[in-house]
Order: sequence, then C-alpha cells, then structure tokens
Amino acid sequence: MADTVDFNSDMGESFGPWKMGDDAALLEIVTSANIACGFHAGDPDVMATTMRNAMANNVGIGAHPGFADLQDFGRRRMTLPKERLENLVRYQLGAAIGMAKGLGCKIRHFKLHGAMSNMSAEDGDMARTLYEAALSVDPDIIIMVQATTAQQQVVIDLGCAWAGEIFADRAYNDNGTLVDRSQPGAVIHDAELAGQRILEMVQESAIITVSGKRIPAPIDTICLHGDTAEAVAIAASVKQTLLSGGVELAQFQGRR
Repeated sequence: MADTVDFNSDMGESFGPWKMGDDAALLEIVTSANIACGFHAGDPDVMATTMRNAMANNVGIGAHPGFADLQDFGRRRMTLPKERLENLVRYQLGAAIGMAKGLGCKIRHFKLHGAMSNMSAEDGDMARTLYEAALSVDPDIIIMVQATTAQQQVVIDLGCAWAGEIFADRAYNDNGTLVDRSQPGAVIHDAELAGQRILEMVQESAIITVSGKRIPAPIDTICLHGDTAEAVAIAASVKQTLLSGGVELAQFQGRR
C-alpha cells in the first residue's frame, strides 16, 4: 500500500460565459490540476484564471489536450492521420506552456482527455504518436497514463517520466479500460461509494473492476472529473477517506 498518492482533477473546462464545474472548490482539495487547452473546452481567459488559482493553492499544473470537439466535450471518437494527431498535441501543449510561463508557473505534467485518451488506452500506436509529440515539445514533462492500459506500456518503452492514474468516479472493465459512458453505472455519482472504493484500490495497489476482478496497478494519482454535479462532494469524500485510512496526499514525482 502506498503511503502517499496524488489527487488530480480535470478542470479549466468552462468556456466564455458557460461555466463547467466548481474549479475553485476543487483546487482547495486536489494536489494536481489537468487544465483544458481550448480544443474540447476552455479558452485563454479560463486557462489563465485556472492556472492562477492552482498556483495560489500550491497545486501542480498539467496540460489536458483533447480532440477539437467543443460540442461533444471531446468525447466523440475521431479517426485522424498521424500528423494531425501530432499537431493537435503540440499546439495545445505549446499554448499551455506559453500561458504558464507568462503567469510565472510551470506545466509539470501532460494528460490526454476524453476520447483521445480512451482510444490511445486501447491503441499503443496512437498512444506513442501522441506521447512522442508531447515529448518533442517538452522532453521532461511527466505523462499521466491510464494505469495497466496500452498507454502505460508505451511510456515504459519510451523511457520518459510517467505517473499511473486510476479514476475515482468511473467504473472499470476487466481489461483495465473504462466502462463506456453509454453504459449504466459507468459514472459513479455516490460520494461515499467513491471514497471507499478508492481507498480499497490504493490499499490493494489494484484496480477493482465491475466484476470484482483485481488488476495490479501502479497507482500514483487518482482522478476526479470536475464536470459532474457531485464532483466537489466526491473529492471531499475521497480525500477524507484516504486520510482516515492512513494515506497522505502529495504531488507525484514521476516514474521512469
């Protein structure tokens, strides 16, 4: 069982006057923030505000790129040629790095969003394309991967810094991938349940699937999606349950 674990949330996903999630409240709980880069959500003002608030709360800042898909929030699967995938990543990561530098902070990690992440968790070639593009912009960036999936094997092969992630509010298939959001029970809304299942996973160093199967996993960070109505309640439950179980929260340092 790990003595410490990082707690991250996807955020900066508002757009203009449309508000998504309660980032300010989450930034008082989490230790890392994955900030949208403007393609699936977010805009320059939202990105800047979220980064400033993350700095004020001593929260680690990461870039969270996705498909150019505002209407479906980056959750629509797209088949794109290799060069377009590379450029999508370089463009979004570059914007995040530039904004952070201008504000006096640093992008320390990189995490794919939505369909882009789920597709690359199943397809190692796609994961390699996306991660090599990110590393071409910043060779030292820590890549956050869905633990036990094709993403994990790719970062091990690349020899880059990485962190294994599990999800507090998503159900798992027996192959370690996330249950599709179209399926009943794919998203967990019960805050107490989320806290207890995460503590159990951290204690066992394993993903627990919907069938009860245990998949040994490197658990460096726990993700909470910031766009659900229950996000803050789930975050508070997960934090308190972990602390009560003897697990401290701290930013991950990255594996190699």
